[in-house]
This record gives sequence, C-alpha cells and structure tokens, in this order.
Amino acid sequence: MKLSTAYLAALVTLASATSLHAEPVIAKLQTPLTGASKPVAGSAIFECLGDVCAARAPSSDTATLHGCKELVRQIDPVTTYGRVSKPFAPERIATYNASAKK
Repeated sequence: MKLSTAYLAALVTLASATSLHAEPVIAKLQTPLTGASKPVAGSAIFECLGDVCAARAPSSDTATLHGCKELVRQIDPVTTYGRVSKPFAPERIATYNASAKK
C-alpha cells in the first residue's frame, strides 16, 4: 500500500509540473505593434499581434527573467508577463523592462 501511495503522489506531482509547462506565457506590450511578429524568447516562439504576445508552447525558460528580457529586447517594454495563472508582479516587470535595456 505504501508503494501505491508513493507512486500516486509522484504521478500527481509529474502531472502538475507537466500542465504548468503547457500553460501559455502571455505578455502585454506598452505600445501595440503595427503588424504581426513572431519573436523567439526564452526558447519559445511568441505570436504577437497588437499589444499582446503569447507563447503557446513555452519552455521551462520562457516564464523567467531571461525570457522576459529577451522579449523586451526584441519587441518593446511590457506591462504584464508570465503564465496566465501566475503573472509576474508589476514591480518585477518594471525591473525587467529596465534591465533589458542595458
């Protein structure tokens, strides 16, 4: 019985981690784009249109400081960034926007 419980706990943990990586990463831009763009940031392809960019198949590096800075360097400063269920705090966004320009 202990083995089954441990096995079940491991499966639940794995399923949670897998679903977290599958959740899109969304960025809202300060200034809307005039056309469509597909930048690569954080090892994921973002689809950008207007003032929204979305990575539908993010990697483990997409929803990180590195991913945010790469997107900002290519597109424009962002007002929001992160997974749909867990966006970065506004003060983190300001720091990322500022550090991407360095």
